[in-house]
Amino acid sequence: MLELLKVKNYALIDQLEIKFNKGFTIITGETGAGKSILFGALGILLGQRADYSVIRDKTKKCIVEAQFSIRNYNLSKFFEINDLDYFDETIIRREISPKGRTRAFINDTPVNLNVIKEIGNYLIDIHSQHDTLMLNDTDFQLNVIDAYAQNTKILNDYKISFKEYLSLKKELKNLQEKATKEKADFDYYQFQFNQIDEAKLIENEQFELENKQKTLSHAEEIKTNLSKISNNLSEDENSILLLLKNSVDVAEETVPIFTGAKEIYERLNSVYIELQDLSGEVEVNAEDIEHNPEQLEFVNQRLDTIYGLQQKYNFSTIKELLDLKQELENNLDKISNFDNQISEKKLLLQTQKQELNKIAEKLSDKRAKIFAKTEKEIINLLSQLGMPKASFIVNNNRLTDFSKSGIDNIRFLFSANNKIEAKEISKVASGGELSRLMLSLKYLISQSKTLPTIIFDEIDTGVSGEIASKVGSIMKQMSGNLQVIDITHLPQVAAQADFHYLIYKEESESSTNSNIRELSEKERITEIAKMLSGKDITEAAIENAKQLLDNF
Repeated sequence: MLELLKVKNYALIDQLEIKFNKGFTIITGETGAGKSILFGALGILLGQRADYSVIRDKTKKCIVEAQFSIRNYNLSKFFEINDLDYFDETIIRREISPKGRTRAFINDTPVNLNVIKEIGNYLIDIHSQHDTLMLNDTDFQLNVIDAYAQNTKILNDYKISFKEYLSLKKELKNLQEKATKEKADFDYYQFQFNQIDEAKLIENEQFELENKQKTLSHAEEIKTNLSKISNNLSEDENSILLLLKNSVDVAEETVPIFTGAKEIYERLNSVYIELQDLSGEVEVNAEDIEHNPEQLEFVNQRLDTIYGLQQKYNFSTIKELLDLKQELENNLDKISNFDNQISEKKLLLQTQKQELNKIAEKLSDKRAKIFAKTEKEIINLLSQLGMPKASFIVNNNRLTDFSKSGIDNIRFLFSANNKIEAKEISKVASGGELSRLMLSLKYLISQSKTLPTIIFDEIDTGVSGEIASKVGSIMKQMSGNLQVIDITHLPQVAAQADFHYLIYKEESESSTNSNIRELSEKERITEIAKMLSGKDITEAAIENAKQLLDNF
C-alpha cells in the first residue's frame, strides 16, 4: 500500500508531501492545477522514462520518493533475488540530475530501472486517461482472463516450459544449419584425408630418406673413396697399419733398455688397435655400398610424395601432415555424427513439446472455465454503469502453434446496444463506453489479484449523473480489497471517498507552484459544491453537496 509520496522540483511542483490511507481516496482540483502531473511523477518513480525537461529548477536535482507498506504481499523473495534489504516499510526513490542523468534506489540501495519496474508491477496499477486504448490490446485482454482465473502459477510454469522449448528449437535449427554446411565440406575433407592417409607417412622417415638419397646418388664415388682409404690403411705394401705395426714392435724391443719407450709403445699400440678397427669398418662400409638405381628411384618417389604434400598444405614436417590428418579425421567423425546429434535433439524437442502442450491445454481449460462467468460479471457491471443492453463476449480462436502466453487467441467482443452485433472493442465503443468497460475489467481483476494499490486518472471521463454515482460505488467496493486512489471531476464520485485531497496552484509574480492538502469535512462540502455549481457557489449547491455526502 502507498503510504507516503514526496515530490521535489518536478514540473509545477516545488515540493510536496502526501500521506495516503487505506480505502478510497479521491483527488480533485481545477483543470491545470497539477493532478495529472502528480501521478506523472509517480509513474517516473516506478520506471517510466524521465528526462531533463521535467526538472523545475534546472540547477537542482528532481526527487520523487514513496513509502510502501509491503508486509502482506510476499515480496521477500524479490528482495533476496535482487540482493536488497527487505523492510515491511519499503522506500523507493528516483532522482534526475540537472544534467538529465537518472538514478533509482530501493531502501537506499542503487538499482537499475528494470528492478524498479518489476517491483512497481507488484505494488501499483496506474490507469491514465490514455490506458483505455489497452482495451484493444490482446495481451491486456488475456491478462484480464488470467488474473480473474488466478492463473499466475500455471502461467509461470508455461512460460518456463515455453522458454525451454524455444531454446531447444533454436539449438536444433543451429545444429541442422551447421550439419548442412559441414556436410557440404565432407567430400573435400575426405579427399584431403585420403591423400595423406594413402601416403602412409611415418613421423621420422623424411630425415632417413634424405640421407639414403644422398648415399644412393653417390654410391660409386663413396665406394671408390672408401676403397682408397682401406688400401691406404691395410692393403698396400707401404700401408699405414703395416708401418705402424713395425713401429710398435720396435718400441716394444726398446722398453727394456729405455724407460721412456714404454709410454711410446703404449700410445703407438693404442693407435694401431684403433686404426685396425677403423680399417675393418671402412671395409665393411665399402662392401655395403652398392649402386642400386631401383632403390634410388623408390626413395626419390617417396620424397617427391612427401615434398608434394608439404608444399600443398604449406607445411615443412611430416608431423604437421600427420596432425592435419588427425584433425580431418575428427571433422569427418563429427560430421558423420551430426545425424545422431540431430536425432537426439529432435527427441528432446518432441518430449519438451509434449510437456509444453500438456501445460498449455491445462492453462487453456482454466481460462475457458471462467469465460461465461467473466461475461456475466462484466455485463452486470456495465448494466450498473448505465448500459443495460450491453453485450460482452470472450471469444477464443485457438492458435495452431504455441505463443509466449499459451495456445489461446482471446478477443473481447463488445456492444453497448443489443441491436448492434458485438464486435472487437476498437470498432464499436465510444470514449465514455471505453472508460466504463475498463473500470468494469479493473473491478473484475481487483476481486482476484493481490495488488496493494490501484490509481485511476479520470477513468470516469464521459459519464455524469446516476452513472457517475455507480462509478463511484464500484470504486468504493474495490477499495474493500485494495487501496484505490482516483483523480476525478465528478462530485458523485468524490462524495463516496473515504479521504478527499485537493490539488491547487499557488501563483506569485515569479513562479507557479502546485500543492496538495487533505480536506476537512467542512472543506469537502465546499469543494463538492464547487464541483456542482462552479466557482460561484450557491446555497443550493451547498445543500446538494451535504446531501451527497450524507447519502454516501
